[in-house]
Amino acid sequence: MKKISPVPLLLLLSAWLLHGCASSTPSALRDAPKQSPRLSQVRAQPDVFVDTRIRWGGTIARIENLPQTTRLEIIARKLYDHGEPTGEDSSEGRFLAQVDRFLDPSIYTPGRSITVVGRFARIEQRQLDQMVYHYPLLRVESHHLWPEPEPYQEHYDPFFYDPWHPFGYPYPYYPSPYYPYPHWQHHH
Repeated sequence: MKKISPVPLLLLLSAWLLHGCASSTPSALRDAPKQSPRLSQVRAQPDVFVDTRIRWGGTIARIENLPQTTRLEIIARKLYDHGEPTGEDSSEGRFLAQVDRFLDPSIYTPGRSITVVGRFARIEQRQLDQMVYHYPLLRVESHHLWPEPEPYQEHYDPFFYDPWHPFGYPYPYYPSPYYPYPHWQHHH
């Protein structure tokens, strides 16, 4: 009996997994550099990074439409491997992203997550509240505006019907004589 080598199967599985990972990255970010300098590095040594291609992302703080361009002020956040900003409450600071077209301010609203790919141009000084802030400015080649998260909804068990609770029991509550206490507080 001939023995079948597991190598072709492993190669096929690896290719499938890699394709799945690649397809989760939006097309606008696929050719982006995997490693970009950090915001603090660029602010500390701007001359070293002029014209460097960078992928940064975060949360939109402000949008400003000018005659030929749109400027986004972005609160920088760490990015997941596929390019989406994390929801962390920490940031290295802010940067400006200049897009050479009109972006609708009713879509690119403050609080939305965005990732941009572009070339570092310069440090621009602007007023931020009561201080002068040094913003790294990227000339954007491509960008991806991430979908807004779905609002949280209570989870109900669709398979359980109780005439006293016709909409089910909210997770993690289960039908029991101890309702409405969570299941981990049951004492028998």
